[in-house]
Amino acid sequence: MSVTQDALDAVALTNNEYEQLQARLGRIPNDVELGVFGSLWSEHCGYKHSKLLLRLLPSEGEHVLTRVGEENAGAIDIGDGWAIVMKVESHNHPSAIEPYQGAATGVGGIVRDIFAMGAYPIAILDSLRFGLLEADGTRYLLDGVVAGIGGYGNCLGIPTIGGEIAFGKSYQGNPLVNAMCIGLVKSDSLIGATAKGAGNALLLVGAETGRDGIHGASGLASRTDPEERFEEMRPAVQVGNPFMEKKLMEACYELVSEHRDWLIGLQDLGAAGLTSSVIECCGKGQSGAILNLEKVPCREEGMSAYEIMLSESQERMLAIVKREHVTDVMELFQKWELVSAEIGEVTDGDNVILRKNGKEVGNIPVSIALEPPQYRIFGKRGFETRKRAQINPGAFPDLNPRNATELLLKLLQRPNLASKQGIYRQYDHQVLTNTVVGPGGDAAVLRIPGTKQGIAVTTDCNGHYCELDPYTGGAIAVAEAARNIVCTGAIPVAVTDCLNFGSPENPEVAFALEESIRGIAAACELFETPVVSGNVSLYNETGGNPIEPTPVIGMLGVLEDVTDYLQAGFNQVDADVWLVGQSLEQNASTLSGSEYLSLQYEDSPGTPQINLDNELILQKFILDVHQKKMLLSAHDCAEGGLAIALAECALIGNYGFQGDFPNVNRLDATLFGEAQTRIIVSTSPKVRHALEKSAVAYDIPLTHIGTTQDEKTGFNWGPIATSLSNLKEAWTGITW
Repeated sequence: MSVTQDALDAVALTNNEYEQLQARLGRIPNDVELGVFGSLWSEHCGYKHSKLLLRLLPSEGEHVLTRVGEENAGAIDIGDGWAIVMKVESHNHPSAIEPYQGAATGVGGIVRDIFAMGAYPIAILDSLRFGLLEADGTRYLLDGVVAGIGGYGNCLGIPTIGGEIAFGKSYQGNPLVNAMCIGLVKSDSLIGATAKGAGNALLLVGAETGRDGIHGASGLASRTDPEERFEEMRPAVQVGNPFMEKKLMEACYELVSEHRDWLIGLQDLGAAGLTSSVIECCGKGQSGAILNLEKVPCREEGMSAYEIMLSESQERMLAIVKREHVTDVMELFQKWELVSAEIGEVTDGDNVILRKNGKEVGNIPVSIALEPPQYRIFGKRGFETRKRAQINPGAFPDLNPRNATELLLKLLQRPNLASKQGIYRQYDHQVLTNTVVGPGGDAAVLRIPGTKQGIAVTTDCNGHYCELDPYTGGAIAVAEAARNIVCTGAIPVAVTDCLNFGSPENPEVAFALEESIRGIAAACELFETPVVSGNVSLYNETGGNPIEPTPVIGMLGVLEDVTDYLQAGFNQVDADVWLVGQSLEQNASTLSGSEYLSLQYEDSPGTPQINLDNELILQKFILDVHQKKMLLSAHDCAEGGLAIALAECALIGNYGFQGDFPNVNRLDATLFGEAQTRIIVSTSPKVRHALEKSAVAYDIPLTHIGTTQDEKTGFNWGPIATSLSNLKEAWTGITW
């Protein structure tokens, strides 16, 4: 083995992997080749510890237009000749080191994945996790990440319409920054990331190539503990230029939508830069290529072949252009004030030949580069986690009714439950003028221009549930995302996921990863929401302590008529308010993993539960009665429980609430238990009989819990009595 350990560490290859590489090549790779293989065999690009598990996820469906993993993002036919392209990705470690640029370039990367398929990006969502808000460094990371997302997305003119944010000890030092983008394209205008046809040209367009981002894929995205390697990995964080990306986006969209016949394929330069873009395109086209690296426009002098191939400089695209249209494509890019250069051509065979100034500096067999080792992980449930999951929340004393109002107000002030208005108002969510329902509710709703249709989108996950029971937590993430979509009146149709975990070499993490995927798969199968795209982010840990398992679910729903949408807030006085899906009274087990227990005891043990069959019935019932024009509003019950969900309905709509409350055996669970499969709806009194009749037909629990009132009435429900202004002061009290 003629290589130093430092050289292997730099590209995140193990000794065993290097020996495999050497054997498969039949020779010793040079430094450039080692860097290329290290990037493509990295966890981020090669999915070494997760690809075998990802096969468990359902990925096919009647409306799915792409095969998962074969394109930059997933595409779903939504009818009327239109398709939605969607994907979510992580930029966790870069954001831990440089929060503004890490988050900004995360947005830039996911947006390029969308327009690389010929779609016009129409919306951005995010899913964020940080350490405890009061902990050292959290505010710095939070402010930088939010500014980065807003700064980049706002400059692009793409609305940031939704997302989620949560705080927990495990994310201290290793925040999660997951960005989701959706795009719109005519179904027959999709383009793939394929290189084929010997002699066709490889054009690089956009920003010049610099030394930023080198080892981003093999280092930042595939290793542990960003804090421990802070200074070492700082140069691996890319630097974004959203105005360059805006020009690139518009140029590529014009190219594909108006001159599709000029192109063979289109691919963004993301993780591993030129390395992954060229070699992956060749793999899809079963071709080879010759690259002339001296033709790559560089912004720094003296860049080596190694640096050019592994640079992750942002705002760059690779266009595979028919030979006869090279001049046409370059002139189109020039019109958009973009620099483009022909850096190589497609060849027959299986090898990508790297040349610089006429000298061959690397020879990469595509089939070897794209077949990294795959590891079957073997997990084991952790003893401490099992012990916490087995604790019965019923062992904790019940809530004194005299303290109920105080507890509600305290819960509304918690960062995980408080209004995030101060965050999402930093994002432009109205640009493009297609936003019907913006952030702050269950899911965002967009109109599809030129049609009656609309779409609903959301991101969801509760990492704490996944820590206590990863299978159930994964299933709940899908169920809650679908429930949020249904609460807008839309039908859930597809999922994109971002699986954030610690080191897969840790048996407890391996167990959580596999079980979460199994839970996601079970829910997606039942709900008929295939996973059409996604991302896996491993080695998220600090000081050897992994984050809570956080498999983020991004979900898409479709409304046949966008004007027929629902919102979460109450919207008229004297409406009936109902709880659908479960009975009002709940037992102590529903406090498992709850915000209530965390507030009261600084710990939240137990085992979350869900019945997926009942969840599906609930969602079908809501869609049915909404189609029959019975519902005025709908809001799901999630973190914080029923009392929090009711308070949110009142606060979002700015209406009071007056309700009856029966005697219950367990007050804390009934008010603040986090039982799944529950939705609060409001209806006109005149549909009461029809609603009850439908509930009987579906054999689903339906409980009348009160009526909406004028805001002056306040919020009065059993032991809880307070003004709407007190609720609002608590809910909006955090200065974000």
